[in-house]
Parts: sequence; C-alpha cells; structure tokens
Amino acid sequence: MCVAALAWDAHPSWLLVCAGNRDEFHARPAAPLSRWTDGTGILAGTDLTGGGTWLGLTDAGRFALVTNYRVPEGPQPGRPSRGRLVTDLLTGTQPDSMAAMNPFNLVLVEAGSAWFLTNHPQLERRRLTPGIHGLSNGGFDVPWPKTVQVERAVEQWLARGETDVSALLPALRDETPAVDSARPHHGPEPRFAPVFIRNEIYGTRCSTVVAISRDGHGTIVERSFSPEGHVTGVRKEYFTWPVSQAGQETDMTGF
Repeated sequence: MCVAALAWDAHPSWLLVCAGNRDEFHARPAAPLSRWTDGTGILAGTDLTGGGTWLGLTDAGRFALVTNYRVPEGPQPGRPSRGRLVTDLLTGTQPDSMAAMNPFNLVLVEAGSAWFLTNHPQLERRRLTPGIHGLSNGGFDVPWPKTVQVERAVEQWLARGETDVSALLPALRDETPAVDSARPHHGPEPRFAPVFIRNEIYGTRCSTVVAISRDGHGTIVERSFSPEGHVTGVRKEYFTWPVSQAGQETDMTGF
C-alpha cells in the first residue's frame, strides 16, 4: 500500500518535489538507498528479490516511481518484475512486456517532461500538468484520504518556503488512519488507511523525499524502518541534474 505525492513544475524554486512511503513485506530483502555500481548511474534502493527498485533517479535527469495497482484477484505469480520497469526507464531502455506485468502506476520524469504510465485497465501514457499529483494503489490522482494527506504536506512545505527536505519526513510517519468523513469507505481498508503502516509482517519499509531545484541541484533522503516501526537507518545523497534537461526521451512505442 505505497503512497506518494509529487509536485511537478509547481513552484518557482523547485522543479520536482516527491515524498512517499514504500510498503512491503518485511521478509522481502532490500538494500537501502545508494549509488549503484553497475554502470547505470542509478541512485536508489534495491529490491534484492526482483532486482529492480521502487523509486530512483539518475544524474542524467531521469526520475521514476512505481506503485502496484490493487485488483481483486491480487498479483499473479510469474509475471515480469515491476521494479525492473523502473530500472529500464531510468536507463532509457525500452521496457519489455509492460502489458504482461501485474497492474502498476508509474511516474516518469525525463527530458524536461513528466509522465504518468499504467497498464490497468489498459496501457496508457499521459503527460503530467504542472501541479501536485498523488499516487497510491488505486487510480492515478484518485483522492484517497491518505494520498490527499501527503499531497497537502508537500503543498504546505512549498508554501512555507522550506529548503530542508527532511522536514517532510514527519508527515510520512503519521499513523493516524486517514478517513474521508463524507465517504468513509473511500480508499483502502482500515488497516491500510494510515500514511505510515506499522505491522510486523507487512508495513512501511522506508520513507523517501526527493527535491530538485530549478538550477539542477537535488537531494534525496531515505529513512528505513524495522517491522516494529523503529528507524533503522537514514541515508542522504546529493546529485545534480542538467539544467536544460535536454536529451532523448525513452522510446515507449508500446504507449
């Protein structure tokens, strides 16, 4: 039950600001945020089972974030890894078998543009308009209460004129169930309603904040958690993007 909010081209000082939580089974092994040493230039955590990542970026000016799209039948085994989709897009590679993957939502930023991609209910690619967008495990920009809560946190961070990206981390630690009083059944079931999910089997594994200024200077911060919800580590990395973001967009003929 991941949740994220992304401010794209929405502030005079910031090109991109993203804050989100990765929720996953605690037994699924993962490596924390780091610069990959495989020559790809990726800066991200690593899913040690599927080999990909859930959120990452490169110094070449690419950023990608994926969440699963919940369907009643659940994920089907044996399908290509959605984390590999992120890896491919970050390296400018044409992804294979997007239609055959379990349902996903994805945001891609590259060459000065931002895109939403999904394969559910069908393949779709949509250019993002400037503003704040929410991403969770339902339809894109569908206002689940927890998604709206993170969107507002990003909006308020921008309005305050903040420069410290770590100031967004407390908003991602909120365990209060987010509920829409007018539509109490709108959104996920109660155990997944909070922004931060504390559960020893399946819960929030890490919180990540990314901020990239108009002059191309970027910061990414990741805070990791134990099954009991205790902080187990904090990683921070700095990077630089091409100011013009000039470059060749990824070939996504399938979209």
